[in-house]
Amino acid sequence: MDYTSFLRFFYSQFFVTPTYPEQSCKGQVFIVTGANVGLGLEASRHLVRLGADKVILACRNAEKGEAAVKDIEQSTKRTGVAEVWSLDLSSFESVKEFAKKVDTLPRIDAIIENAGISTEKFQLFEGMESTVTVNVISTFLLALLVLPALKRSSQKHNIQPRLTIVASEVHHWTDIPERKKISESDSIFDALASPDLSQMGIRYPVSKLLDVLATRALVEKTSSSYPVTINTMNPGFCYSELSREMDGIAFQIMLKILARTTEVGSRTLVAAALASHDTHGQYMSDCKVEEPSKFVRSEEGKRTQEKVWAELSARLEEISPGVLSNI
Repeated sequence: MDYTSFLRFFYSQFFVTPTYPEQSCKGQVFIVTGANVGLGLEASRHLVRLGADKVILACRNAEKGEAAVKDIEQSTKRTGVAEVWSLDLSSFESVKEFAKKVDTLPRIDAIIENAGISTEKFQLFEGMESTVTVNVISTFLLALLVLPALKRSSQKHNIQPRLTIVASEVHHWTDIPERKKISESDSIFDALASPDLSQMGIRYPVSKLLDVLATRALVEKTSSSYPVTINTMNPGFCYSELSREMDGIAFQIMLKILARTTEVGSRTLVAAALASHDTHGQYMSDCKVEEPSKFVRSEEGKRTQEKVWAELSARLEEISPGVLSNI
């Protein structure tokens, strides 16, 4: 565990306020997953306010998505910009159908992969523990499936589209303890799917570490002139639907004292989605590039990154044959 990250975390929460977005998004098209509540909703609201031509709210619950659209329209006084598309990251078929629809768009400027879950209850989605399925496997399945559309937009409109993976500061707080319970030849993902080996109390941090590792591994497969900017970012500790299962007194006190509003946290999502190509492969926090955890940067972290990508990419290829060629 990187204990210095705790000091950075408290400093950021108490003394840093992410910059309010002012950059024009006129003529641009955005997709935000998990956009009916929390950070996704507020990021979508900013993008509409900033003049985007279209903001697609990718939501599991269409009814809640439509309510979010009405909320955005009322607050921004702009109608016909935000729209709802169905996406359920607990289903690989839903991800593939969503990606097919994305492929029909004539232009995409940025996709913010914000949707995620946090639970201490062990359950399986698509044969894998639910947090890993939603936060990692489906997130990167979608990323690879939409890369052709993003690259096509780059060529057609002479733009640099962005693909942003929402991670978290909590990736500093773990090194995937499940991997220490298995031999080097055993699968990390299989260990994470085992109720006997899983430590569900830190599963959310583990999923976010996997996001950081997989993003870095993915970007290593690209060149510096790659037509899509792929980055990952930390929104900070915010009021969010993610914390709805956390009802302990200590957590509630911390929430009251430390948490950013969802609007303030969402500024970091917008910053990453509008960032320059200098952020390609980088981890952002408080709207600027920061170093990821010490573990990520260590030799052990590098070996783990290679193993995670080898396992994840094999699973993605099995789910959608040929998807790795999209890189």
